[in-house]
Amino acid sequence: MKTLAIITARGGSKRIPKKNIKEFCGKPIIAYSIRAAIESEAFDEVMVSTDSEEIAVIAKEYGASAPFMRSEAASNDFATTADVILEVISEYEKRGEKFDYVACIYPTAPFVTAKKLSEAKSLIEKEKADALLSVVRYGFPPQRAFVIKDGMVRYQYPEFERTRSQDLEPIYHDCGQFYILSCEGLKEHHSMILPKTVPYIVPEEEVQDIDTMSDWAIAEAKFMARNKA
Repeated sequence: MKTLAIITARGGSKRIPKKNIKEFCGKPIIAYSIRAAIESEAFDEVMVSTDSEEIAVIAKEYGASAPFMRSEAASNDFATTADVILEVISEYEKRGEKFDYVACIYPTAPFVTAKKLSEAKSLIEKEKADALLSVVRYGFPPQRAFVIKDGMVRYQYPEFERTRSQDLEPIYHDCGQFYILSCEGLKEHHSMILPKTVPYIVPEEEVQDIDTMSDWAIAEAKFMARNKA
């Protein structure tokens, strides 16, 4: 199946300036996503969707293509990831190139590896799925959550108060690394979660949200520790 890898990297970032190209352990953070996608050999093309000329230049330096700039409509704070990907697919089709599947890889995901992407591509093919989502298990069971009502602590789910932790159903969340989607499924449902979406489970130690400078420091420490092991 013909597959396009899209690394979504707009220029604006309020909490961490120039977040998508900020140096992370010696390289622009986007370089890790580009390198993983290229080295996986799972994609027919690896491109960066951006509204920033600076990001486009750096993307090309690390081997990705940036054949066109993202539109203003797909660059504002209200544009969804699905909007961005659909715009890219449409632009390629205008140029006579059609893909069966598209991978969305986030630019601030240094824990993405070629191995993960290659395994994910094989899994979606094996399962004949519409989509694949990288997920991580919650470190603490959400069924044990508390709420505060009238200043008092209460169980959010009192029905699970006496259930042993090991008997609670595991619950997962998007780990913020990558998706793979059927282009036709995405067009039909305009969603990143399609009717038959399989999980690619990532260990908790290889996941880190990077929304603040504190998150950034934690991610660098985890990355360096992981690569020394």
